[in-house]
Amino acid sequence: MSPASAPSSRRTGNRAVRSPLARFLVRRILTALLLAVGITLVTFVLTNLVPGDPVAANLGQRAVGDPAIVAQWRADHGLDRPLPQQYLMHLEGLLHGDLGTSQQSHRPVLDDLAESVPATLELAGAAILVSLVLGVGFGVVAALRRDRLSDHVLRVLSLVGISVPTFWLALVAFYVFFFRLQITPGSGRVDPGMTPPPHVTGLYTVDALLSGRWDALSSAVAHLAAPALVLALYTIGLLTRFTRSAVLEVLGQDYVRAARAKGLPGRVVLFRYVLRPALVPVITVAGLAFGSLLSGTVLVEAVFAWPGVGQYAYKSATTLDLPAVMGVGLVVGVVYLVINLVVDVLYGVIDPRVRVS
Repeated sequence: MSPASAPSSRRTGNRAVRSPLARFLVRRILTALLLAVGITLVTFVLTNLVPGDPVAANLGQRAVGDPAIVAQWRADHGLDRPLPQQYLMHLEGLLHGDLGTSQQSHRPVLDDLAESVPATLELAGAAILVSLVLGVGFGVVAALRRDRLSDHVLRVLSLVGISVPTFWLALVAFYVFFFRLQITPGSGRVDPGMTPPPHVTGLYTVDALLSGRWDALSSAVAHLAAPALVLALYTIGLLTRFTRSAVLEVLGQDYVRAARAKGLPGRVVLFRYVLRPALVPVITVAGLAFGSLLSGTVLVEAVFAWPGVGQYAYKSATTLDLPAVMGVGLVVGVVYLVINLVVDVLYGVIDPRVRVS
């Protein structure tokens, strides 16, 4: 083979290696788009099947007795049209970035979500970060020290973390650390009377860093610590047990035994031969856990008065605010789709077999 043809052959080989992963990602993106349309249909149908009268929930029983007021309200909100036509109007609005107008706040749902989603994203992001660091670390330690005292202690603690109800733990943590010991600050995202940092991302910790508001950063971190740790406890227990099982499975593989027989240092064997294949199933669990944290923070947000998606969804559901409920359902569904797509990409980054298969 001539020298000129060697680079060409290498480029062709690289394209051959990259193309399966690229085709896989394209298929996943197209599938995600189709699923997004399905999510809009499911949220629309389920929201309209909820028992109750949105007119009574928004106007009160006295106004319901006036047929003219009821007819005018239904016409203003498009509820006097057939359901298929309402769904098509909903899809048309989504294509233009319009999620409708909240019947309670009388503001665009998109504006309401722009305020509540960053709060929940900050809370869930802090919880999953703590969970990954502690859960994966505890799981690796438990696997490497199998059947020893530290392994048994970590397994018991992980079982406690999985078993304790999150809402009960939130109430106990708020009562003990705020009311009794006064270690943590109260409810909200910053101290009362403190001006929030200038809005850039909606994440108070990030915005405070970007603007150099160190007082706001300290306050935001202090308010974030307790609810994030409460949310993280279940995920820490889950990741600890799952990581332990994955690492133990990899430790029994022949190539790990061969690496040890070659005299490679234990740190090299752990990080190069054990952790990378063991992290593939752990990433799946972490992705699902992050999606669950984003969509399951209602009770924790209620206890700590955290103005996130959970609080917004609860208020919207209790008042039958249909546009807001559908907006929250769409956001949660899209979050899961994005997380699954990110997990698929990480598969290819961590596991070379995915890139060539």
